[in-house]
Amino acid sequence: MTRNTTIILIIGLCAMCLACTSPGNENANSVSNDAPALKGQSGVIDEESEPHILNIAIGSPDHTTLVAAVQAASLEDVLTNAGPLTVFAPNNDAFAKLPEGTVENLLKPENKETLANIITFHAAPGSYTGKNIKGVMGIGQATGDKVEVKVEEGITYVNGAKVLGSVKASNGWVHVIDQVLLPPEK
Repeated sequence: MTRNTTIILIIGLCAMCLACTSPGNENANSVSNDAPALKGQSGVIDEESEPHILNIAIGSPDHTTLVAAVQAASLEDVLTNAGPLTVFAPNNDAFAKLPEGTVENLLKPENKETLANIITFHAAPGSYTGKNIKGVMGIGQATGDKVEVKVEEGITYVNGAKVLGSVKASNGWVHVIDQVLLPPEK
């Protein structure tokens, strides 16, 4: 390579670097301050595709506690994978029903493994629609445990938690529930 070609390449690379960091281009590579800081696969911004499970949770004002728990347990990328995956998503009111201080304690770094187990107990491999879950007696969860499904007077319950609604995601289903599911003690 000639000396002139090398100099031109270096100048070109410097110009590209400056263009990427120049004032007026702040939003080109940044994420909105309103969104949680995500990295890895969960940090990929795709506004064209159908939202995945994590996008649905992040976009729901009723699931801020669940999103905080998923992030504290470092499970964001699991909820963005291709799936299929079915998630029973406790809303904020469900977390508020837990004994005082429980959520705050679980969000501590030293309780990450326990929190991850609880969150994982809310996920099942496979795609179970609202109609599908009504037709089964139990669903195997990602922890290896099963949840019991009952239908009473047309209302579906999963381990006693009422299914309030269901949302289709690109990688499965989200079923909003009114209680936090706790895995069996081992």
